[in-house]
Amino acid sequence: MSVDLTGGHPDMDYEEHKRTYKGFVMGAVVLVVFVAILLIGMAYFLT
Repeated sequence: MSVDLTGGHPDMDYEEHKRTYKGFVMGAVVLVVFVAILLIGMAYFLT
């Protein structure tokens, strides 16, 4: 993923921003997988 930094503010820490975004996306993926496994387990054990 490439970010065009030509119009950005010089004080902006773009590397930290990319690291935070990557962590957010990873957390969202883990949460979605967890909820899917939870729902599959509920369907199996509760019916």
